[in-house]
Amino acid sequence: MQFREDPVLNIQGVGPTLGAAFAEAALAMMAAVTDPAAVKHEETVEIECAAPSAEQLLVNWLNAVAFEMAARSMVFGTFKVDTDGFQLRATAIGERVSKERHAPNVEIKEATLRELAVAEDRPGEWRVQCTVEFARL
Repeated sequence: MQFREDPVLNIQGVGPTLGAAFAEAALAMMAAVTDPAAVKHEETVEIECAAPSAEQLLVNWLNAVAFEMAARSMVFGTFKVDTDGFQLRATAIGERVSKERHAPNVEIKEATLRELAVAEDRPGEWRVQCTVEFARL
C-alpha cells in the first residue's frame, strides 16, 4: 500500500500588527490560487474565529478563508484583520471565481500545524507562518 502526501506550500505574513501579518498570510495563500491584485472588489465576507493560542488562531483563520473560498466559489484580493487576544474579526473582499479570468490551478485544502510560528520579531514587526496543503486542479 502506498500513501500519497498532498502537495504543500509554506506561507508567511509580516506586518506591523498581528492582524496585518495574518492578512498578509491570507494573501500569500491566495497567491497560490490566483493573482490577488487581479481580483475585483465586488463582495465582502465577514469572518470571525477564535483559538486558545495565537498559533492556533492563524491555522483557524487560514482554514476559515479556505472554507469561504470553497463554499462561496470566491477568490479574495484584500483582507482586513483585527485581533483582540485570541479572537479575530476580518473582512475578506473579492469576487466569484472565474476559471477564465483567475485561471486557478490549485485548491487550498487546509492550513496545518507544520512549520507553524507566530512571533513579534521586534516591536511592531510580526511574522506568522505555516504550511498549507493544496490539491492540483
